[in-house]
Amino acid sequence: MATFGVMSSSLHMHQCAQLLRTGVYGGSCRSLHAAGRCATKEYYDVVVVGGGAGGITMGARMKRKVGAGNVAIIEPSEKHYYQPIWTLVGGGAKKLASSERYTASLIPSGVEWIKSEVKGFDPDKNCIRIGDDKEIAYKYLIIALGIKLQYEKVKGLPDGFNYPKIGSNYSVKTVEKTWKALQDFRKGNAIFTFPNTPVKCAGAPQKIMYLSEEYLRKTGKRSDANIIFNTSLGAIFGVKKYADALLEIIKERNIELNYRQSLIEVRAEKREAVFENLDKPGETKVYEYEMLHVTPPMGPPDVLVNSAVADAAGWVDVNKETLQHTKYPNVFGIGDCTNLPTSKTAAAVAAQSAVLDKTISLVMKNQKPSSKYDGYTSCPLVTGYRKVILAEFDYSAQPLETFPIDQGKERRTMYHMKADMMPFLYWNGLLKGYWGGPAPIRKLLHLGFK
Repeated sequence: MATFGVMSSSLHMHQCAQLLRTGVYGGSCRSLHAAGRCATKEYYDVVVVGGGAGGITMGARMKRKVGAGNVAIIEPSEKHYYQPIWTLVGGGAKKLASSERYTASLIPSGVEWIKSEVKGFDPDKNCIRIGDDKEIAYKYLIIALGIKLQYEKVKGLPDGFNYPKIGSNYSVKTVEKTWKALQDFRKGNAIFTFPNTPVKCAGAPQKIMYLSEEYLRKTGKRSDANIIFNTSLGAIFGVKKYADALLEIIKERNIELNYRQSLIEVRAEKREAVFENLDKPGETKVYEYEMLHVTPPMGPPDVLVNSAVADAAGWVDVNKETLQHTKYPNVFGIGDCTNLPTSKTAAAVAAQSAVLDKTISLVMKNQKPSSKYDGYTSCPLVTGYRKVILAEFDYSAQPLETFPIDQGKERRTMYHMKADMMPFLYWNGLLKGYWGGPAPIRKLLHLGFK
């Protein structure tokens, strides 16, 4: 492997020069090359687009395959956030600073960090366009662009966040406003929303609701609070086992649950939220609120929409078992930006990274990918300040649990896993390319249990 890295490195400039002479980059990069304004290099064995969980993880894994100097990660952001902890930040159990690292500290040593946005894809020419019309060529491309928050699709947002009593755990700019709104709660409706789009971490919209309900109980305000969960979905959760457990909790805690209700407008100056009945389009209902937690509509990043690598809906079009692109065999996708039919979580990224690593290894050897991603994802459903139902499931929405116990029950041990162990595993295992999900542990534990 090391020998390949050395040989590959020595060929880079020759290959790039060849590509330039034959015009594979197009006129723009040739002129930029002449002007000396191209990136440090214009060709890499592996280019990773996106520096989130999937991008950093695959950058680390690819470094071990082809050598650090042959890998580039394209990411414009100075900071990287461990977003799963924002549920606890919004509930006052963790500090926002604990979720933050500088991107520079996470880029694998020796891997090129191209600090730019991606402006376009040209997979037919094995090339992508970045800022200032620079172009980067690749042998293999991994797309890990994540998902786009679309607060603007709700009338009155994001400007409404300038007012009190409203927050959102999905943005670094608004997560602390959730905690402030909870602390300032006096009397009235506490409303929690779920949009009519795909979202990342589909359990998070209700996790903050359970934390808020417990906080209001502990502070003696629960009797003056009407807790409302308005969801655009037709079920509380997509896996029956966990849905049944959550419905029991909702009943016990006297929470109002309304299905097929989509937030379409926030009138923050009046503290009013307007919801549309999705089963009766055009029919709306206005709620006054004392606290409002907004889960925004979400969608694919703009650069993917209508691109050659995306499906009709704008998501990276990959084989659901191998994560290889359905049309371009040297293009791969991971995480929230893909059309994989599973929940968009960091746990899913971990499992996908292990499969994708094997897929790319075989493709590099001109062999057919054989590893199969089963859709594994995990959602630690925080139901209180010391309680979690650890939901784990696959493509068929069937439980795929790691521990030989009933994970459909609230457990303190699972809370500590969520709050303490998982962040450590994220920073020190996943992002360094060593954690590929709990499948090996699951096999060992269940074997031992049997």
